[in-house]
Amino acid sequence: MNSKLQFTESLDPLSFRQGMAHLAAAVNIITTCTAQGQAGFTASAVCSVTDQPATLLVCINQKSSVFEYFQNSDVLCVNTLSHEQQALANLFASKTPQNQRFHANTWATLKTGAPVLTDALVAFDCLIRERQVVGSHMLLICEVQAMQSPKAAQALVYFNRQYCAPIAMPH
Repeated sequence: MNSKLQFTESLDPLSFRQGMAHLAAAVNIITTCTAQGQAGFTASAVCSVTDQPATLLVCINQKSSVFEYFQNSDVLCVNTLSHEQQALANLFASKTPQNQRFHANTWATLKTGAPVLTDALVAFDCLIRERQVVGSHMLLICEVQAMQSPKAAQALVYFNRQYCAPIAMPH
């Protein structure tokens, strides 16, 4: 069977964003702490880089209200959310002041001092090792220093610009 695929030679930003909306991703709250206080935002732009040393990539928009916090900190925590934490994802994606965001749920710290959501599906406590600007975003290369053990729960997934039916974590 021979069929021709359609493709776009010049990819405009809107077409790219529409395509990326069909890439399912875990929902995370990325947190940090600085002399100005704690800060966090909701993100799906997180991925594994390597396991030796354990390293993650986190992307943050330079126009984000929390960008300065992450620019001025060497630590962050990737808190992966369970399906029951959709309201928390919305809170950290809102314009709610930073100090009020952390009144929701229980927070602790591991090794770096970055805020760790105690009931996260899994949390990766990291040192920011490198920063690189690419277009509108800054890429943060983060070396994992500690991990809060994964919990048996259903992940909160974002797909097609909305939260989707949960995906069960194998036992």
